[in-house]
Amino acid sequence: MYHSLTVVALTQETPDAVTIHLERPDRQPLACQPGQFLTLILPCGPGGKKERRAYSLSSTPHEAPRLSVTVKRVPGGLVSNYLLDTVRVGQEIEVMAPIGNFTLKPSPKAARSVVLVGAGSGITPLMSILKAVLKSEPQSYVLLVYGNRNEESVIFKEQLQQLEAGSNGRLQVEHVYSQPLRPTSGHQHTGRLNRTMLLRILEQRHQFPADQAEYYMCGPEGMMEEARAALDLLRVPAARIHRESFVASADTSEVAAAQPNGHGDVTTGAAAGAPATRSVTIQYEGSEYVLDVPPNKTILETALDQDIDLPYSCQAGLCTACRGKCLSGKVHLDEREGLSDSEMKQGYVLVCVGHPMTDDVVIEIG
Repeated sequence: MYHSLTVVALTQETPDAVTIHLERPDRQPLACQPGQFLTLILPCGPGGKKERRAYSLSSTPHEAPRLSVTVKRVPGGLVSNYLLDTVRVGQEIEVMAPIGNFTLKPSPKAARSVVLVGAGSGITPLMSILKAVLKSEPQSYVLLVYGNRNEESVIFKEQLQQLEAGSNGRLQVEHVYSQPLRPTSGHQHTGRLNRTMLLRILEQRHQFPADQAEYYMCGPEGMMEEARAALDLLRVPAARIHRESFVASADTSEVAAAQPNGHGDVTTGAAAGAPATRSVTIQYEGSEYVLDVPPNKTILETALDQDIDLPYSCQAGLCTACRGKCLSGKVHLDEREGLSDSEMKQGYVLVCVGHPMTDDVVIEIG
């Protein structure tokens, strides 16, 4: 689950974005899939406290043993500023093994159309997926629609140019600049990456039939809502749309009914029942822990308060690093963005946003 990786190279992508290339000291590969993320554990908190942040892999499995993450500086961001200000080649960084459900499984026999929609640093998992398709699926085509402020803020600009030029038409890149520095031309567009812009671009790409292509989107929530609205207008089946959120959704007001699954029950939205301290049993790596979880804390927060080292990363219900299966009892989730409907029905929960609703909750992690 935990590994120590060595920084073997650094690539300056833009003035405020750097790709950090990592390898295990023994150069053995870590299993991963295109689009997954790596959780970095860094001693940058007060008094050297370890902080965790999830960064999408911009590398692909065929680049093993190298794993690469691209970090963009966030104003006031604790971890991003620490990394960009201090990271050096030869430095050791503690990480969790790659995980995540925003993935594409390459198949050499596939002949599909893949549409990637991203903005800003949302390009990172899309870059991993893009490279994997070009490398492993010679009959597939990729369209990347990528929004940025201007030409200088484009992460992977030169690499995208090289990949497009060498793809024999299998990769098409459409840049959208909200504030371009120079007049746009060719495959460049001026304005916001919204539903109108995306519809205009897709209507010109006949090799990407709307109802048959597969769509992957990553970026700011507003952009993804606009992209989803465009795909809804094109009547794209929901099963063909995949999204990765970098921030938790603010709308948790919708109440979902408890879903019986033969094990524990999971609810989302507004919490039901009287607040109370509840007993929770956690089964993890052969050990069993019994926690008394107060109503104002999540299951994960309570475990960390007791120095129980459970796996976690985003603490916002997005990354699924803390996913466990509710074997009995009832758990309320503040946020379920990281879980699919199928996982919810099977009783999976995210302990970072989970609150016990009964005293018989048993959760198996790992």
